[in-house]
Amino acid sequence: MNFTELKDFLDLKADLYNHPDFIENDPIQIPHRFSLKQDIEISGFLTATISWGNRKAILKSAGKILDFMDGSPYDFIKNYKEADLLPLTEKSIHRTFNGEDLSHFIRNLGRIYQQTDTLEDLFLLQEGETDFYHSLERFRTDFLGITSHRSAKHVSSTYKNSSAKRLMMYLRWMVRQDSRQVDFGLWTRLKPSYLSIPLDVHTGNMGRQLKLISRKQNDWKTVAEMDVMLRKMDSADPARYDFALFGMGVNGEF
Repeated sequence: MNFTELKDFLDLKADLYNHPDFIENDPIQIPHRFSLKQDIEISGFLTATISWGNRKAILKSAGKILDFMDGSPYDFIKNYKEADLLPLTEKSIHRTFNGEDLSHFIRNLGRIYQQTDTLEDLFLLQEGETDFYHSLERFRTDFLGITSHRSAKHVSSTYKNSSAKRLMMYLRWMVRQDSRQVDFGLWTRLKPSYLSIPLDVHTGNMGRQLKLISRKQNDWKTVAEMDVMLRKMDSADPARYDFALFGMGVNGEF
């Protein structure tokens, strides 16, 4: 396929998968259970954090987190006491993300929401930045705080060349906005044009088959390589092609 044919093909597939039906089997269904902005932010962030492996298992684990927070993430974050976290000791949450990790995430979120009423503040780009490479590292530093903890491994570092797939997926959820209403478009101070594809095994493999990327690793350098191609196709909303690449990859279409 030449460039025009490839763009038309991906536009068609993005349109097919960017549909409310997508929500039912995807981790994004978890924040879709809420209407309060902070509930969406918190449930989305915690769900994105554990979004690796089988999607059914992810949804089950995310439901377990919500149950622990009494179905009201923001209220829990604002009002919990240390004693409330004791049941998480030695508790399994999702694969290597355990109760101790969740406790630390809750403490960090509590600290942050004492300073601001939205997590968007931690992701803002600075002058001259056109992607989230530096923003995600600043977020990581702000979120983890000054104390060292094992949970740090669950927040990817772009400065270590991570693709930061789960954080990029979370940003897509919060920033993208269109008439399909799959993504939320809650964060209006961040431009969709600066989003990148959440690069995982599915989007990476599809990107290589379609010759959008040539690098074999799923790392930040590959994210940047894919950015070049996808921003040529849609400079205002390149991350919408995540629906095309991920959808085809999961369904074995290509």
